[in-house]
Amino acid sequence: MTTNSTTPRRAWLGFTLVLSLVGLVAMDNSVLYLAMPSINEAISPSAGQSLWIVDIYGFVVASLLIAFGNLGDRHGRLKFLLGGAMLFGIGSAGATFATSPELLIASRGLMGLGGATLLPSGLAIVSNLFPDAKQRARAIGIFAATFAAGFAVGPVAGGLLLDRFWWGSVFLINLPVVVVFLAFAPKLLKEVREARPGRVDALSVVQSAVGILLAVYSVKAAAAEGFSLEQLAIGVLGVAILVWFVRRQFTLEEPLLDLGLFRDRVFTVAVLTGLLSLVAWAAAGYLSGVYLQSVLGFTVLTAAFLALPGAAVLTVACIGTAGVVDRIGKRASLIASHFFIGTGLLLLMFTGTSAGAALYIASTVIAGVGYGLSFSLVAETAVAAVPAERAGSAGAIAEMSNELGGALGISLLGSLAAFFFRFLGPGTAGTLDTTLSTPGLSDETAAQAKDAFVTGLHAAIGVAAALTLALGVLAVRWLPREDRDTTAGAPDRQEQTVS
Repeated sequence: MTTNSTTPRRAWLGFTLVLSLVGLVAMDNSVLYLAMPSINEAISPSAGQSLWIVDIYGFVVASLLIAFGNLGDRHGRLKFLLGGAMLFGIGSAGATFATSPELLIASRGLMGLGGATLLPSGLAIVSNLFPDAKQRARAIGIFAATFAAGFAVGPVAGGLLLDRFWWGSVFLINLPVVVVFLAFAPKLLKEVREARPGRVDALSVVQSAVGILLAVYSVKAAAAEGFSLEQLAIGVLGVAILVWFVRRQFTLEEPLLDLGLFRDRVFTVAVLTGLLSLVAWAAAGYLSGVYLQSVLGFTVLTAAFLALPGAAVLTVACIGTAGVVDRIGKRASLIASHFFIGTGLLLLMFTGTSAGAALYIASTVIAGVGYGLSFSLVAETAVAAVPAERAGSAGAIAEMSNELGGALGISLLGSLAAFFFRFLGPGTAGTLDTTLSTPGLSDETAAQAKDAFVTGLHAAIGVAAALTLALGVLAVRWLPREDRDTTAGAPDRQEQTVS
């Protein structure tokens, strides 16, 4: 690998600039968790539109992450980073001043399009800033911690802003950071390309994106409106396209998604950990935000403060993962992450319509330890499990599992909660917030709506906890015993040239 001659001071300035953008991309996965009641009141989205507003961002990022990573290798990472930042800024501006659910969904999708270019390109550029292996390992660890911290503080930042400003402020804060990045990135960062860029299969990109969106749309439609022939046909078509996508990958010399990597059990456990930990975290964060405000009646500021302990623990756990691994090993740390997450989630099963704030705090603190370990270990474990020449594919799949998990958590488990609300609720409206804002609503009807929402919350969280704990048991069986391995200072697996 050849690297640029960037001075240490300039390297760290460029690194800080990239981190500011990475933090924004991560925050926008979760910044709406506490903002949805305000958005529901302002622009009145339907139940299905509410879910799309929150998770279209993650779906677009997950669907295009690997493709954009490959395109960045061919055409230049810095070009993609700058273009992605511009798209992210334009989408943020559109979301800030959106006057309808459709416009907000479209703007969030555009933000996702920008985000899909930022993560793989940002990591490649960061890796190239530091020729020293120890500095590079430290920088990548900070990169991962920043991404995890962005996830964690997103709801808190959203709540603090909403206490003083209108809901569009959660997107407006992106614009100054994007402007600063676009102004200074060309001066502080160098272009990075792979020495032997692979061809991107356009049909695979379309198959993966369309298949995921159609399948999830079918689930959302069933939860919000019930089963229908059209909804079932869309779901079957989505699944069929995804099966076509999988079969195509085995016929390509340069597949978009290297499915052969899943033959390795360690790699499979790592990717499933990344997927399910974000499924659980996103579903719990989104549903808990509605629960704290609309069921327990807390203000958005109070809800934000209640989320602080869990966010702090998650961030500290992510930063401290290296020390934990030194003491108990990577295998034990990864296994422990599942049981911390599962145990924390189970506490939410005891929440009710009149009390539950203390259980919520305890849940986020305990689960936060697991999330921090998981967010920090998944990519490293996945990459270490495969041959060096396939490390790039492994890292991209690990990143995609995080993004896809966050979107699936809200769409699938959020749809499960919505189904219970539709089935058990008073039938006044499709969401709890809309029901509670109905003029002349009786206390009995409001109580029934809250009971139905809490039942849906318990169902969704119960499924998330069961899946997480089951994967923990699988990890105990599949992950091999290890010698205490050290990954810091490992040789760079990517062959890159710099222009």
